[in-house]
Amino acid sequence: MLCDFEEDSSSSGGESTPRKKASNTQLTQHNPSLLSSLRSVLIVISSALICFAAARNTITWHCQKFWGASGDFWQAQWDKFLNAIGEDPFTLWVYGTLFLIAGVYWIFGGIYTLLDITNKPDCLRKYKIQPGTNEPVDNKRLLNVMWCVLVNQFIVGPPIAYLMYHLMQWRGHPPLRELPTFHWVLYELGIHILLEEIGFYYSHRVLHSKYLYKYIHKQHHEWTAPIAVTAMYCHPLEHVFSNLLPPFLGVFVMGSHVATAWLWFSLAILSTLNAHSGYHLPFFPSPEAHDFHHLKFNNCFGVLGLLDRVHGTDTSFRSTRAYQRHIMMLSFVPPREAYPDMNQCKHKMGK
Repeated sequence: MLCDFEEDSSSSGGESTPRKKASNTQLTQHNPSLLSSLRSVLIVISSALICFAAARNTITWHCQKFWGASGDFWQAQWDKFLNAIGEDPFTLWVYGTLFLIAGVYWIFGGIYTLLDITNKPDCLRKYKIQPGTNEPVDNKRLLNVMWCVLVNQFIVGPPIAYLMYHLMQWRGHPPLRELPTFHWVLYELGIHILLEEIGFYYSHRVLHSKYLYKYIHKQHHEWTAPIAVTAMYCHPLEHVFSNLLPPFLGVFVMGSHVATAWLWFSLAILSTLNAHSGYHLPFFPSPEAHDFHHLKFNNCFGVLGLLDRVHGTDTSFRSTRAYQRHIMMLSFVPPREAYPDMNQCKHKMGK
């Protein structure tokens, strides 16, 4: 459909066509102004708030009902868990967090890794963002990645988890026994997402500075076509300041319950595994932006893309087909078929 549109616009007569092309060229050549970027961000935020307000009395009411259904089901399960594990905050915040992170990472990352090793099922290859890469993945490189990730998780991670525990003890957090309400969890998750965007964007930009990139961040960028388990493949300093601290910011600021923190850490891990997976699968959030970052290095530093828009660090990305594919696909049509590259369009037009 996109190819047909471009063919029609290029063949239509009249004087308006060259002016439109010149205008589009100018837009892609200049960085967006700060005012324009802020306006776009405000439009997104205000639209989200309007949708949330409209849905609050319907969707969230049903979710809250589910949250507290069956005699407060979730609270009952949490009580059983604490009765079995104990209520020692140190055990929950340190050991519980470490094993949760590792469990989520390797269970879901392992599924992606099986796809990368076996290169099967074949039906998923059409969802590759960079076709022909890691098909199959090099086993020697993969083992090196896995070893580095394990070092980061079980050698670098424990001291940071210990520090985070003491910070939470100093900050203060809710009683362990009582779970927060559904609406409060939603509110906290919103703060967590926002603060992670800020923390990750700016720490990531610093890692790309000429003083740090060569010595620290270059390791992570060895994979110009990333696979899921490379999400934590990085220098230990990068793991601390870019992988661990940004997700913790919101937990610390909000004084979150440990169960809310675990939910948030799990979502953050699933998000980064998806962002590095190399697959743009149907009904999954689009990983096109971060994949483009690995390919080109100088665009798309954030998670949500809000600060990239504000600072104009997504300009090159927005001029590509990858940007048009950067949506959640709500059908099984591969993104590269729905939004083909320009050379594919020209080839079709020439037939």
